[in-house]
Amino acid sequence: MTTLSNSTHLKPNVTKPAFDRAALKPGIVHIGLGAFHRAHQAVFTQKAIEKNFGHWGIVAVNLRSPEPVRALEQQDGLYSIIVRGADGDDAQIIGVTVDWLCAAEGADDVLDYLASPDTRIVTLTVSEKAYGLDPVTGGLDMAHPAIAADKASPRSPTGVIGFIVEGLARRREKGLLPYTVLCCDNLPSNGHVVRRLVLEMATFRDPELAQWISQEGKFPCSMVDRIVPAATDETRARAASLLGVDDKLAIETEPFMQWVIEDDFVLGRPAWEDAGAVFAQSVVPYEDMKLRLLNGSHTLIAHLGILHDLEFVRDVMAVPEFVAKVERHMEAATATLDAVPGIDLPFYRNQLLERFANPTIAHRNEQIAMDTSQKLPQRILAAAVETLEAGGDGAEFAYVVALWIASIHKRGDLNDPRRDDILDAVRNIDANDPSAFLFSVKGLFPKSLVENLAWRDLVNGELAALNS
Repeated sequence: MTTLSNSTHLKPNVTKPAFDRAALKPGIVHIGLGAFHRAHQAVFTQKAIEKNFGHWGIVAVNLRSPEPVRALEQQDGLYSIIVRGADGDDAQIIGVTVDWLCAAEGADDVLDYLASPDTRIVTLTVSEKAYGLDPVTGGLDMAHPAIAADKASPRSPTGVIGFIVEGLARRREKGLLPYTVLCCDNLPSNGHVVRRLVLEMATFRDPELAQWISQEGKFPCSMVDRIVPAATDETRARAASLLGVDDKLAIETEPFMQWVIEDDFVLGRPAWEDAGAVFAQSVVPYEDMKLRLLNGSHTLIAHLGILHDLEFVRDVMAVPEFVAKVERHMEAATATLDAVPGIDLPFYRNQLLERFANPTIAHRNEQIAMDTSQKLPQRILAAAVETLEAGGDGAEFAYVVALWIASIHKRGDLNDPRRDDILDAVRNIDANDPSAFLFSVKGLFPKSLVENLAWRDLVNGELAALNS
């Protein structure tokens, strides 16, 4: 089989890395070798290096599964992204990755990179649930398997927080400065969240280590945006047609991509602004905009699609009635937002509607609906709380919660880290208060919503309408 690694006959219209890969040295360790990283941070980094070369090669680390690591090894670190838009499909080869590791099979190798003076930044896309965040306290969840294991055996980490802390500990022992930790997951104030978790874990093992990290370390916040569906056999077949060779790691994405970053780094950074990234004093306005308008709408669309047996986001957006629901949700969410520097919010909302409706992007509703319990607080519930505090009724946000409940009933199951808690609660439904089972799950909803019976009545009313 001819693949990217052994072919010299790629089609002439395929965009290739415009730098000498042999000259590139590692500078970034990325944890979480998923599709989003490959279509976002890696693309920004490649574009930045092409315009302003520097030793910012990426060491790609997957915590658990070795499959993408082995595929990357077989392809010499190369893979393709297929950008799909109204003007057709465009194939790009990404070659900024210089090494690839599975932490479950080679933890020592990962820690060697983290302790290396060459490593100046650690970027993260491991999903919200992997951090071991306690939704009630905002600190470490001691019941999380990785947190418990890494607290007990800090020198042999298994989870992302454990690896970060052990890597920093080894750098301190060597007399090195810490690396910058740049979170790229959809957590509000993600840099602050990760900093708190890291400091808590460091304090368990050595308060002086925690003090050093607190004084010397940097944890800038960032906001990321690009729609990247999970790859399918159709994706790989399309890539083969465009490239002229096979690519096991091919992924499809949209033309749009956005990255907003706080410019607060210990040991420098790539010139990501040359690739279109925005550096801002505060990421919060951009973050709230994206979480509440894009991600919140995605949650609505996903569960609406599940209820109506529609597989993809684009299928939901082909129904005018459902588009109107998305527009109403965006209008309610916009009312909770502050001004966003450089952003025209009405234009941004229209842009989102076009992106959701892109007929070439096959973004599965089931993929978006995964881990909803971890996503609701920042996407839906925070906006509900602020709307109620401002004197509104929060009906649009109650509707999304009702959609989630209805989709749980329809499927009888869910892919969620709180699956057992939620399904146990489902078995004790009160006919007079059918949403009560979810509101009884500890830490799932903020106290102000649990105690707001009028808003809960709205949830029940929407649920009754959906069931009818």
